[in-house]
Amino acid sequence: MTRAKPRDGTTGTTKSACETFHMTRRSLLRSAAGVLLGAPLAGRLAAGTPAAPYVLRGRTPSRPIQDDEIVLGVSAAFSGPSRALGTELYRGSMAYFNHVNENGGVNGRRIVMKLYDDGYQPDPCVANTISLIQDPSVFLLFNYVGTPTVTRALPVLKKFRDEQMYLFFPFTGAEPQREPPYGEFAFNLRASYRQETAGLVNNFLDIGRRRVAVFYQNDAYGRSGWAGVREAMAAHGETMAGEATYTRGTQFGSPMRDAVEILQARSPDAVICIGAYQACAAFARDAEMLGLHIPVANVSFVGSENLLGLMRENHEEPDAHTRWLVNSQVVPSYEDRSLPAVREYHELMDRYDPPPPSSDEVDRINEGEPYETVPRSFVSLEGFVNAKMITEIIRRMGDRPERSGIAEAVFQVRNYDLGVGERVRYGPDRRQGLQRIYYTVPEGDRFVSLDDWQARFGVS
Repeated sequence: MTRAKPRDGTTGTTKSACETFHMTRRSLLRSAAGVLLGAPLAGRLAAGTPAAPYVLRGRTPSRPIQDDEIVLGVSAAFSGPSRALGTELYRGSMAYFNHVNENGGVNGRRIVMKLYDDGYQPDPCVANTISLIQDPSVFLLFNYVGTPTVTRALPVLKKFRDEQMYLFFPFTGAEPQREPPYGEFAFNLRASYRQETAGLVNNFLDIGRRRVAVFYQNDAYGRSGWAGVREAMAAHGETMAGEATYTRGTQFGSPMRDAVEILQARSPDAVICIGAYQACAAFARDAEMLGLHIPVANVSFVGSENLLGLMRENHEEPDAHTRWLVNSQVVPSYEDRSLPAVREYHELMDRYDPPPPSSDEVDRINEGEPYETVPRSFVSLEGFVNAKMITEIIRRMGDRPERSGIAEAVFQVRNYDLGVGERVRYGPDRRQGLQRIYYTVPEGDRFVSLDDWQARFGVS
């Protein structure tokens, strides 16, 4: 389903909950969400209706803090159409944490992730975040996935600011966790969507493709990217050629003809997509089939390998729909073994090959969905460098880490070599560690670096 220029968001559906959950937990969630939110979740909780199975499905109770562990709380998409993002981010991080734990941990403590599934939907992410903040064993929040979820979790952190809980390295380049009033509760590692979209716009304009349109997910994530494109175009005295949207959760099998035709009528020279891999793959497929032979760009969140896999699988000519793709990235190519972190990533992914989290580790909103892991990806590499950086921050906190010392430890990181070709720097006024953007195009079943925009996409 597509439509032009919507301004309202979308929400997912919920299911009935297990009745065996403790009343104390239900009361806590009801009261906390009622204070925090004027949203559907708060209404359901206030009415005494369980929010959804992701809140009440027999979670194991919080356990006491262990002297030999550091627990990182994670709410991410481990089911649903975006499950590859949460899963591959987790796998990359686990490859590094397994290595750390096998070698004595950090300052003698093992790093453990406590996982909650939110299916890339805001309501369960809010409930999960409240649970994690209230769990005394959880030291900090880590590896959240997506703008719609993170933007709803940030007010929770603000409400519970006395708990001194911070969100580290969310898989989103949106602005809310980079700006007041919520920027003080988050630390980012990756570059922002504004930087990604500005880079794409600048490169398109440099090669004469001045009519840039946008295809975006109809929610906070999509609008964040849309605003970035609009801002970048305005800096050059240009306006967007057109826009079309889709609903979060749209699958690859859905037709995108309406969206393509909306944009086709505006005669664009290029399209920048702000979305998830299933819908963006469907759009690129239908654009090619309907004769819209122009560059189709995606930002890093899309999950490049999963997008490419969908577009190539079961196709007589696997490269038929991928000629015009170009994706921005916020980590270097996982093929660039000249970089120490990339070499280490290959070594540890080979050694551990972390599986998706098991049913003992996370209760999924949607059970029984098949998932085939990706051997290497930009997403798992990002999870890997996230794990390296958080380990270094925890190491700097010494033998007795306390939440009250987290920010100070981060601000000590002023010129740290993470092994990715760019040094990490933080400070009280700088809560994003890396700044660089990379550009990639398909070559067979993988993405490779794009070095010459004119040769690949120049207007003839």
